[in-house]
Amino acid sequence: MPDALRDALHDALHDARDVLASRFGHADFRDGQREAVAAVCQGRDALVVLPTGGGKSICYQIPALMREGITVVLSPLISLMKDQVDALTARGIPAAFVNSTLNGREIADRFARVRDGSLKLLYVAPERFELGRTADRLRDAGVGLLAVDEAHCISEWGHDFRPSYRRVQAIRDALGQPQTVALTATATPAVRRDIAEQLGLRDPAIVVSGFDRHNLQWHVLPMKGDAQKDATLLALLRQVPGPAIVYAATRKHVERVAQWLDRQRVPARAYHAGLDDDERRDVQEAFLGDRVRVIVATNAFGMGIDKPDVRLVVHWAMPGSLEAYYQEAGRAGRDGARSHCVLLHAFPDRFTHEFFIKASHPDADVVRGVYDALGRLASKGGLVDADSGVIAGRMPGRVSDKAVESALRVLQQGTVLDDVGPGDAFVRLRWTPAEVTQRLGAGASPALDLLRALWRAAGARLPKGAVVSLDRLPVSDAGPDSVTDVLDVLDALARDGAIEWRRLSAGLALRQPGAPLSRFPLDWDGLERRRRAANDQLDAMQRYAYADRCRRAFVLRYFGDPAGRATGDCGGCDRCLGDARPFTVAEPARGAGAVAGGRTRTAKPSPPREAPEALTAEESARFDALRAWRARVAREGRLPAYTVLPDRSLKAMAVEPPRSLADLHDVPGIGPAKLDRYGEALLRVLAALPAVGPPGMQ
Repeated sequence: MPDALRDALHDALHDARDVLASRFGHADFRDGQREAVAAVCQGRDALVVLPTGGGKSICYQIPALMREGITVVLSPLISLMKDQVDALTARGIPAAFVNSTLNGREIADRFARVRDGSLKLLYVAPERFELGRTADRLRDAGVGLLAVDEAHCISEWGHDFRPSYRRVQAIRDALGQPQTVALTATATPAVRRDIAEQLGLRDPAIVVSGFDRHNLQWHVLPMKGDAQKDATLLALLRQVPGPAIVYAATRKHVERVAQWLDRQRVPARAYHAGLDDDERRDVQEAFLGDRVRVIVATNAFGMGIDKPDVRLVVHWAMPGSLEAYYQEAGRAGRDGARSHCVLLHAFPDRFTHEFFIKASHPDADVVRGVYDALGRLASKGGLVDADSGVIAGRMPGRVSDKAVESALRVLQQGTVLDDVGPGDAFVRLRWTPAEVTQRLGAGASPALDLLRALWRAAGARLPKGAVVSLDRLPVSDAGPDSVTDVLDVLDALARDGAIEWRRLSAGLALRQPGAPLSRFPLDWDGLERRRRAANDQLDAMQRYAYADRCRRAFVLRYFGDPAGRATGDCGGCDRCLGDARPFTVAEPARGAGAVAGGRTRTAKPSPPREAPEALTAEESARFDALRAWRARVAREGRLPAYTVLPDRSLKAMAVEPPRSLADLHDVPGIGPAKLDRYGEALLRVLAALPAVGPPGMQ
């Protein structure tokens, strides 16, 4: 590296540390963060793979605060956006999100803040770029950096492949190809290569670090059935204090286990995709705000959740891939304190995932059967107003609703189907081209511009009737510039007899009704590849469960971490600890309803590795009082507790109570924004607590 470039990079990293300290209260970057921030400061594209709890967001948030222009963050979940923005706003960092929870006025206000430069970070879902002029507005404002969060969603080899994420390269192009950083917690070497290729990253810096979480202990407990799983789960929760997450494979199991724990007087709530948005938000906020101890969830819970003090993650059933397991289990111990990751393993759990794989990756006969059923159900214009259950009922044999839904996604990706939403309409052009010219002339007018936009959207299908998105009509400056204006012009054209049109409710539409399926570019080979990849991932998960050597090394080798080549006693998994189990395991209970009274075998506890210093009684009292203050502030502000202050800040104050705002500024995790917001209140709380000192000197 030339001396001038090395000096510039040194200066940039020095400035980045200053921002890290002043805005986030951290003295220095963690391993991996430093390399990622350095790459972004050099102007390079980057692919960053840091484990859950490794601080991935810092890798783009710090550069965002150091440069001109808006940083756009592509994020897959509404709850994830909200948590990130809440945390940034609590630190005084100007950030916002745009998603379907906002009304038109709120969205317009946030884009106005982008234009005037008062926002530094904007969180957006990939689907938002299919609506209106989102890309144009952001490109015109000047995108300094594009961050793609949860980037494993891009790869068909990843554990959470999402078709909407396959369009991210087109989004990047529409934004003017800004510098890009992709971030994920779990990516094997093959997934990393696919992410870089799909995004079109230019000579990216690849940062892979921190998979070896020394504070986590990994255990697999063989189970004989659901009764033993329940009893063992209860024993674990009673022996390991603190917040806990329990993962189950199906909504039915989630609901049952949560209700059962509640009956055992363990405060628990269920979380899965079947709950409405408000209820999911309430459950999540209750957990983050320490108002409920245990979340029992499907894999719908956890992406982007940053609760640092989770002490126990139990998988009540084996997940379908080691990627999913490592990401979910890795939500334990994000504050660095010792925590436990436990898999309750019964071989029949595999059958559940084999069913899921078969349903998620349907074979060609199922896809063809769904297409034939759609043809029989379609009305005028190819519209289909039927759910997956109705479609399954029109097919021969037994086909699950889940398999039908997967086949519909295959057909949509192959341009066979359009997904009809609230912004869509059925439009049929009744005038011939000659009539259009005769009645409207050739000059610019709103009516003519709209007809041209409709033709560009639907082409030769328009005279027979086609589904078009009113939100995506590429009208010219002379034509309508809002959906309201579009509706007015459509109504006027309908009154003149030029078109017929109607708004559509949610449903599906065949693009070319009656056309043979062979006419469409369906990726049959890709469907088969993804099915094989899913089975390979399940096999790897099964091998982990039956591993007879170090589990930590197994995981590290799987993800390509060089630390996985080390041999010896890791001291952090059941294979290396032997019989030194740090908790009690329940024996199978006999008879229905006898689970809670099942016998247990107590294992000899092992000493924790690098155990933190224990607090004295007085320090513990101060720590508890500070936690109570934090919980009250979080509840009143409807914030996750960790966004107020992390446990490490509270412990530091419990051990050495600050006496002034200047002292508070030196507490880890308290930057200027936290000091301004909470400083005086903290001093009042601390002043009411007993001081630390030798006996007789207090």
